[in-house]
Amino acid sequence: MQSDDATLVEPLENELLRASYALGDGGEALLMTHFNSSNVRHRVLALRGLVRQSLVDPELWHRALGDDDVEIRREALQQLAHAGIENDSVLDDVVRLLQDNDALVVDGAAFALGEHLYVGAVDELCDVATNHEDARCRESAVASLGAIGDDRARAVIIDALKDKPAVRRRAIVALSNFEGPDVEAALDEARDDRDWQVRAAVTQLRSSDH
Repeated sequence: MQSDDATLVEPLENELLRASYALGDGGEALLMTHFNSSNVRHRVLALRGLVRQSLVDPELWHRALGDDDVEIRREALQQLAHAGIENDSVLDDVVRLLQDNDALVVDGAAFALGEHLYVGAVDELCDVATNHEDARCRESAVASLGAIGDDRARAVIIDALKDKPAVRRRAIVALSNFEGPDVEAALDEARDDRDWQVRAAVTQLRSSDH
């Protein structure tokens, strides 16, 4: 049976994948070398391997998050969201990516900031939740603001109940971290939302309070 060459994994990709799971001799050097490759696929694999092997220091995070290639920025944000980060300067780079021209980068930045509960991003996340033209970005920002739970976001999250259905559903969940008569009034109004999933989210939230 004849194989399709287009479906075969390149030998170098195999090497990068092996180094990602077991460095062996020269594995770290291999990953570092190909993080600087001109081949974006190789750079993505190298970055994944470096993260898996806990070899990404703040300087490398800065480089990945500030990369000219959008695929690298997206990948860096995806990896960083689940990485142990104790360096505010790296998270400040993520905050700056909330202004990126690529919507998926903004979406990934908002998600990562929420995963790290980064209070330093609240004002910028409020701006994305209110003003970004892409609903995915507004939704991610609302979710992160809910996770962070800073009171500065209260009015923004309540106002998100006037947005598209997916954003409204996310806002209901986000309000679970807030209390007060304004929150209760917003949830009461949302019980009559035209989207059944929004109504169901309110019912679920209210039932979990009892």
